[in-house]
Amino acid sequence: MNSTRFLNRTHAGQALANALTRYANQDDVLVLGLPRGGVPIAYEVARKLAAPLDVMLVRKLGVPGWEELAMGAIASGGVQVLNQDVIRSAMVSDQEVAAAAATQLKELQRRERIYRPHRGHPHIQNQTVILVDDGIATGSTIRAAVQALRKQNPDRIVIAVPVASVEASARLRPLVDDYVALLVPADFRAVGHWYDSFPQTSDAEVTELLEKAAALTPARESTAP
Repeated sequence: MNSTRFLNRTHAGQALANALTRYANQDDVLVLGLPRGGVPIAYEVARKLAAPLDVMLVRKLGVPGWEELAMGAIASGGVQVLNQDVIRSAMVSDQEVAAAAATQLKELQRRERIYRPHRGHPHIQNQTVILVDDGIATGSTIRAAVQALRKQNPDRIVIAVPVASVEASARLRPLVDDYVALLVPADFRAVGHWYDSFPQTSDAEVTELLEKAAALTPARESTAP
């Protein structure tokens, strides 16, 4: 890697893993990748740390007509997080919230079926959970993931990414126990700008990486879906 870019997600994951070695070989560490693009990064981290790998499935609930503005999220394990301030200020009705949640639940359930057809959800309580994505622009999705994880009582939450915007880093750092971003450029532009190769990650790639990781480090404990 040169001083400002990553070759691809694998290369970025290896670089990120090297910055997280303090969490290696610990029996209470769990690595969660945000599908889809975060999973190739998370795979390299989990492999280096000798930690189990799973996915953190989270779907943002956008304000009707302004979907980029998050009014909440649903996440793995039946967790729903709502931002009542946004809901009130945007005058979103209970029915509209329910409709948005139902729409996103369909996609979350589809990914659940694909990514963990024979496995329960990972055990979160009392674990050090390392949340990994390929980069953070606004931070709304990973913020929702943090909020959902907090409801499951982990011991520590770590956000780890190859690249993040200055603004998102400032908002997210106080919310977690450890925050690792290899690059925090002032001129962020977009996540893909910091990779030489940044193709979309497919469901098949995610599934393959989860299976490879499970063969290396089987999950310690899980709960029923």
